Amino acid sequence: MPFRERVVNAVIRFLIRVACRLDARDLEQLPADGPGILLANHTTYIEGPMIYVLIRPREATALAKREVWANPLTRFFMNTWHIIPLSRGQVDREAMRAAMRTLDEGRFLGIAAEGTRSRTGVLTKGHPGVTFFAANRNVPIYPIAQWGLPDLKHNLKRFRRTPVTIRVGAPFYVRKPTNEPITGSDRRKMIDEIMYQVAVLLPEELRGYYRDLSQLSTEYLEFR
Repeated sequence: MPFRERVVNAVIRFLIRVACRLDARDLEQLPADGPGILLANHTTYIEGPMIYVLIRPREATALAKREVWANPLTRFFMNTWHIIPLSRGQVDREAMRAAMRTLDEGRFLGIAAEGTRSRTGVLTKGHPGVTFFAANRNVPIYPIAQWGLPDLKHNLKRFRRTPVTIRVGAPFYVRKPTNEPITGSDRRKMIDEIMYQVAVLLPEELRGYYRDLSQLSTEYLEFR
């Protein structure tokens, strides 16, 4: 690990421990090596860096919207961690190739399938892009749910530590039950099944779009 990253990661971990009462023991369930997709709910700008520094020295990167590089401070962190810039609203083939290469090299790839932050902290509808990587490379998805971070700013003003919880579910693979080509409809069903695996890890009041667990199915998921 480069010296600059070691210093940055140590500082971030220290700040997290000072500002939060962190329950992240589930991250120990992740294997030491990839490949695999880490799929978490997206509530703030903080959970991605937090999970990244906590799982190191596991080899990992993530996809992040290209706009983040416009800010010098966030650009510094993105470049330090070799995060992959993604142009939203279009097919970003360069980002897709970089993501595929990450998996081919045996590393973890972090993805926020909701596409943008949930302002309320509840789970929103997932986008099916992750299914391309998971099905194409036949790699496991590790569902991750985190909550508590939206309260951080409020608590800092009152010099209170924020309870933050991270849960990791059972890994699974995505595949179509038949040998037919995967369609857009298949991918929509896949992402809903994937997101339900995140929802079951969350407190009931944060499950949002996926709160009705009676709709949970695993037709396109394979647990090994």
